[in-house]
Amino acid sequence: MEIMYSTHDDHDAKPVTDRIHDNSWSANLEKPEHADDRQLVVDQALSAIDHTASGNHVNLVTHANHGHPESYLYDVLESEGGDDVDWEYIEQCGCGGHVVRAHVP
Repeated sequence: MEIMYSTHDDHDAKPVTDRIHDNSWSANLEKPEHADDRQLVVDQALSAIDHTASGNHVNLVTHANHGHPESYLYDVLESEGGDDVDWEYIEQCGCGGHVVRAHVP
């Protein structure tokens, strides 16, 4: 499954992953480079889903600076993931970020 996402060009940000994860895993989207760049969080969340093998899930751990992911991530997951990806809000982390779990069928 290939999810389409923008080609956000931020030369300081390293990819959230460089391999396909054939297990459930967590994508850390709360590093300093994510603090002021909501689009980077969105782009790397979609990339993390794209790098998760079928039958697994990825926990998208978002930066606290962007608030609840309902305001910026849910619509993107709905439109870009379509019927192929199921996702659910899990909880707010102690550090203020949020966890959204995306299940890849």
